[in-house]
Amino acid sequence: MFTVVGNFKTTYTSRMMKVKALVSFFLGFSLPFWGFSQKIATLAVELPAISNFAQPTSVNLTGLTALPDSVLRLVEVTGGALTEVPFQVDPMNDRTLHWLIPPAQDKGLVRTYELHQSTPKKDVGPLQLDQTDKALIVRKNGKDLWQYNFATVYPPEGVDSAYARSGFVHPMWSPGGKALTRIQPEDHYHHYGLWNPWTRAVFKGETIDFWNLAEKQGTVRFANFVTRSEGPVFAGYRVLHEHLVLQNRPTPEVAMTEVQGARIFALDDSETYYLADISILLNPAATPVTLKEYRYGSLGWRTTEKWNNQNSEVITSEGLNRKTADGSLARWCIVQGEIDDAYASVVMMSSPANYNHPEPLRIWPEDMYGRGDMYANFAPTKNRDWHLEPGKSYVLNYRFLVSSKKISPEEAEAAWKQFGLPPKITIKKE
Repeated sequence: MFTVVGNFKTTYTSRMMKVKALVSFFLGFSLPFWGFSQKIATLAVELPAISNFAQPTSVNLTGLTALPDSVLRLVEVTGGALTEVPFQVDPMNDRTLHWLIPPAQDKGLVRTYELHQSTPKKDVGPLQLDQTDKALIVRKNGKDLWQYNFATVYPPEGVDSAYARSGFVHPMWSPGGKALTRIQPEDHYHHYGLWNPWTRAVFKGETIDFWNLAEKQGTVRFANFVTRSEGPVFAGYRVLHEHLVLQNRPTPEVAMTEVQGARIFALDDSETYYLADISILLNPAATPVTLKEYRYGSLGWRTTEKWNNQNSEVITSEGLNRKTADGSLARWCIVQGEIDDAYASVVMMSSPANYNHPEPLRIWPEDMYGRGDMYANFAPTKNRDWHLEPGKSYVLNYRFLVSSKKISPEEAEAAWKQFGLPPKITIKKE
């Protein structure tokens, strides 16, 4: 949330910037930012928590400035010093300006920023997208972090082709380069890294299983890209998925569509973690869909096969472990452990606006397949139905904190507050 306050006393700094802008005008050309600029507004950001991780922050530029993005500058004010801050503008949401607030234990909960008009500057940033004929890959300074697979991936030779699937994330890498997802394991060929089908959906009087592909009742497929973005703050995409009914039909029928998005946030100088914001927007086609109560469904994560009950652990927001987490309600859940000669951790976070939040968890038991193979799932319909009407949109939002270091419950709680309790932003226009 933010508040706009006007008609405040002009500071000495802003008066000087006006003078510098006049000098630039009479000279007939723009001078460098560090010499001359014009302040547009001051942004006081009150953070929800002191954290060891960056805080993704945004403000709507509508009504604040109509200037093009290319002449905007964002700076943090610390004492009398101004430090330039990378930002990125998303034109899809009324020109929303995004930036990351780096962790700084000594700066307290309130951070001050100024938005300036200044000379154009191209800021490429560390995050890039690379698209092949099969996948879209998010990279940071050339290192792979996240791969969305839009092409259909078929199961191994000799396995029923019904297990083929498109529209899933694999690999999700740790910052250290370790793959944290797994696809098509022999025990569950329909497991696809990080993916989002529903297990029991009532559509036109039929109960359809979009999850267990071998049943040949339904599936989910990639249909098209909606947007792709890259820049100094985040890189990501929005894609259209179709939930298809297969049974009793000569051709597949779309029961509902899903716009799934992912944004990967990372500080340029951080080599130990990144943030992945995942959004899932569901729209029934023309007939209501009821997602029935079932023990799993929605955002599933089949983890690396290198994790087992000897080298990994689960910790929930309610203090539960792997033995007791299944079926419990949680705001966040840590899954972490040793991997090869390194370490990796993921904090799964559920938004307070999600259906049935705090959400039920599906966590595999400790003795799964004798090794304790790991599977984790926020399952909002684990203990209740969810009825979806056509013409309406239903949204689920999650954040994954992916790290190459062990995460404590205290760190996870602070990170969830950053996600679940957005900062309060007070805006003073110049």
